[in-house]
Amino acid sequence: MPQSPAPYEPQILRYQRWLQATRGLSFSDYDALWRWSTTDLDAFWQSVWDYFDLQSPTPYHAVLEGTAMPHVRWFPGAQVNVAQQVFRHVAPAQAAAQPAIVVEDELGRVRTVSWADLQRQVAALAVGLRALGVQRGDRVAAYLPNRAETVVAFLACASLGAIWSLCAPDMGTAAVLDRLRQIEPKLLIAADGVHYGGRPLDRSATVRELRAGLPTLQHVVTLRTPYAAERVCDTHDFAALADRDDAAVRAFEPEWLPFDHPLWIVYSSGTTGLPKPIVHGHGGILLTMLALTVLHNDIGPSVEANSAGERFHWYSSTGWVMWNAQVGGLLGGTTIVLYDGSPSGRKDEPDWSVLWRFAARHRVTFFGAGAAFYANAMKAGVDLAALQAQGHDLSCIRALGSTGSPLAPEVQRWGIAQFERVYALAGRAPVPGALPGGPGGPLWWCNISGGTDFCGAFIGGHRGLPQIPGQMQCRQLGCAVQAWDDDGRAVIGQVGELVCVRPIPSMPLYFWNDVDNARYLSSYFDAYPGVWRHGDWLEIRPDGGCIIYGRSDTTLNRHGLRMGTSEIYAAVEALPEVLDSLVVDLEYLGRDSFMPLFVVLRAGLVLDEALRERIRAAIRSALSPRFVPDAIVQAPAVPRTLSGKKQELPIKKLLLGHDPRRVLNRDAMANPECLDWYIAYAQTRAANAAQ
Repeated sequence: MPQSPAPYEPQILRYQRWLQATRGLSFSDYDALWRWSTTDLDAFWQSVWDYFDLQSPTPYHAVLEGTAMPHVRWFPGAQVNVAQQVFRHVAPAQAAAQPAIVVEDELGRVRTVSWADLQRQVAALAVGLRALGVQRGDRVAAYLPNRAETVVAFLACASLGAIWSLCAPDMGTAAVLDRLRQIEPKLLIAADGVHYGGRPLDRSATVRELRAGLPTLQHVVTLRTPYAAERVCDTHDFAALADRDDAAVRAFEPEWLPFDHPLWIVYSSGTTGLPKPIVHGHGGILLTMLALTVLHNDIGPSVEANSAGERFHWYSSTGWVMWNAQVGGLLGGTTIVLYDGSPSGRKDEPDWSVLWRFAARHRVTFFGAGAAFYANAMKAGVDLAALQAQGHDLSCIRALGSTGSPLAPEVQRWGIAQFERVYALAGRAPVPGALPGGPGGPLWWCNISGGTDFCGAFIGGHRGLPQIPGQMQCRQLGCAVQAWDDDGRAVIGQVGELVCVRPIPSMPLYFWNDVDNARYLSSYFDAYPGVWRHGDWLEIRPDGGCIIYGRSDTTLNRHGLRMGTSEIYAAVEALPEVLDSLVVDLEYLGRDSFMPLFVVLRAGLVLDEALRERIRAAIRSALSPRFVPDAIVQAPAVPRTLSGKKQELPIKKLLLGHDPRRVLNRDAMANPECLDWYIAYAQTRAANAAQ
């Protein structure tokens, strides 16, 4: 990567200056740069390859082969490996002073992993996994918390060309098996316990259930913790495999793999059926993550504002794609700072200052979280200036990142005002005209919107562009994003469907075991053949800024994690009292997310608090506490089409305030008589909200 020519120059401006010096390209403003990047895809993505000095032992004969999505290939002939790129940062001088990983858990235990130690541990585990028979193309499933060992395990699998797939320990056994059974893993790496929400949680029984429920497993590797009531027998010990240091470990090198070799399988749920097992490739993730984390998020191997170097934290469960994005920080040589625990402390005594104090202790420079985290901190009355005055130095934070759902304008204004006071207490005098996130400049909000589906962002940040609360700054380089109206026309200043009209490297290779790409095509290309429909409402402002208004489909989005409604139904309708159910997520910009669950009960039963609690417990157990509904309401029936499909999207639109005559088609329904009840419910809810 090119050397920094001058202090405090944003990474994206360094890239633009490099383009001018090496390509003779000059752009009048960001809009001109973005238009070039989305119209000349070959030139743009070749420039990303060259700017970051990516290596391949074999030549490639094109940047992009094919033009019609999804039938394209990137850099055919090239060989890469995500782990190879990470370990290019072991030798540089800054590696000695700048660790690869810093992690802290709820008990205050801190572990720092140097670049050299990370490389050794990854090599040791890779050698151990290879001895257990793991080969290129094998699936390795993981059930692990947000620890350094999870990063080591991922990089070890990537080094071998094995395909990684991770689920979080806060997910219920049924939800984990729904995902992992589809990919038929050869090996499972699992933690037998976690500490979360102020409590030790035994997961040994879950590990045994996973082992029994995955018949293709040949081995289980256990990350042993003090939280397990008993040891899981007949498993290999993670520490014993990863702590070796012998000739085989020292000689190990990650394998060179085809550009489109599968890297990981992540899951995004639709409204019906099992979660979608989405396969991403090494090369696509490498290019897209470098463009996102370095150019747009403005993080690299060093930041002059902090002598300890850049420290990148994005709070995430390991089941959220932002965990993958945080690990992506290693690709650019950045220290990643992980928190293994609850962002609000003890479950019975929530404390929304926990992560802020953690960030101060570890000198975090870029602090990211889901939009809901910031809203909760604001509503809880967290006073960052008071923390600063108490000795928790938050002035190291130059940028806040937000994603997962729309960030309300008042929350963004709250963050800016809080950090004005923090910087003043730290003696940082404001400098007129200074860029946000730089010395003397205000806090920079780097709000992004993307998805698990392509493991990147369509819309993101740029330190040199205006900050307008409630609005994201720009469309990402290389992402030909538009808002389309009902007639498929691109619109500016109006809300439309978010579409991407040209390919990007990290779009899925395919879905696992998806015959003829049928599910892949129906997920993104059914509405507009050859054009990616993402499922969000988007408004592109005349100045290039963007506003996301929530989901345009019926996928549930709770604090950044997506779950299909079918998974809620499977848990709820297993209860003998419940005949049928319907759930919708009323996420929308500027409003609190509200997710009601409507249940149809057996004749003669009435919904009481005891049954509500049983329903909540069923969802917690099968899925996650994140998907417990905000309200559980007894309904006379679930609206269904003539073919028997639940009418989730029409009911969602009705509850968001749309005219019933426009969103409900009684002639296409099997039970139109139930609609009057839902219309009355929507009117009552709207009237209560207006009071």
